Amino acid sequence: MAKRENDNKKITIKDVAREAGVSISTVSNALNNVNVLHPDTKERVLEVARRLNYTPNLNGRNLKAQATGVLGLFLGAIRGPYYGELSDSIYRACVESGYELEIFLSSDPLHIMANIMGHRVDGAIILNSAIGPDQEKILKNQQIPTVYIDRILVGDKSSSVVFDSRNGGEQAAKFLLELGHKRFMYIEGEEDNYDNQERRGGFLGALKRAGIVVDDDYILPGKFERLAAYNSVTQFVDSGKELPDAIFAANDLSAIGVLEALRDSGVKVPEQVSVMGCDDIELTRVVSPSVTTIRTFFEKQGIIAVEQLVRMISGEAGRLITLNGRIIPRDSTIAKDL
Repeated sequence: MAKRENDNKKITIKDVAREAGVSISTVSNALNNVNVLHPDTKERVLEVARRLNYTPNLNGRNLKAQATGVLGLFLGAIRGPYYGELSDSIYRACVESGYELEIFLSSDPLHIMANIMGHRVDGAIILNSAIGPDQEKILKNQQIPTVYIDRILVGDKSSSVVFDSRNGGEQAAKFLLELGHKRFMYIEGEEDNYDNQERRGGFLGALKRAGIVVDDDYILPGKFERLAAYNSVTQFVDSGKELPDAIFAANDLSAIGVLEALRDSGVKVPEQVSVMGCDDIELTRVVSPSVTTIRTFFEKQGIIAVEQLVRMISGEAGRLITLNGRIIPRDSTIAKDL
């Protein structure tokens, strides 16, 4: 097959318009989600842009002259109190720094990149798995000030502000081991999530070093959600398998779902099973029993993310900042009788 003429050159908005059979303004409206197009037209333009791997061209723009005074928070989800409290801390830090905050909720990398590189914001804070290696490379090459709070990526205009989730998982394992527990369960978050992977690795790794291997049957999906964790644990109890001594959930919402599932199945917490979460959201203090957890200081993470973004906008290089948590013992865990 003959090679297309533009295979070796950067795709432009004109290329997308020509391929889709529409005007340049139609392409712009589709990419910026302006609600003036027929849905079929919009979808055709977006499909062409994805297929051609089009990203907006910022060459020749005077970015300083076009400063928006707005920072962007790019989320892939906004469920549960974690996202609300994190977003609020980011917003307050933006106000303190003299910026407005705009929150973008999308799972489409094309839309996300169009908003970042279309100069709607002066810099981006990213907690979104839709942004992958290809998009990371573009943001790095275009020198877009970017702070990641769900992965480690550092460069001239890239910073990461992350919780040391591996250490958190290790702390959870050591704490539960010190209480005398010997059989364990882990409730997963989203499988491809950085914090879930690190938390799981730290937890299972620390147990393995103590001579304990957790069977696959005792690693259940929780998706960082109350209902998903509830359903997983309910099905496990109904299966008749031996109960673990202790359960560590990837976040507090999952831990609360675990508490509810055990209660509704007639299993006493913490007398029969200890339960532990992670994050220290407000709800952990008011449910019964109150939930032992790891305080991750995610409000502080949001504040630092804004500080780092503003510094990079002002010309400073990117940095890696790692936060460590601490265990908050509450009523959902208890020492096991020997």
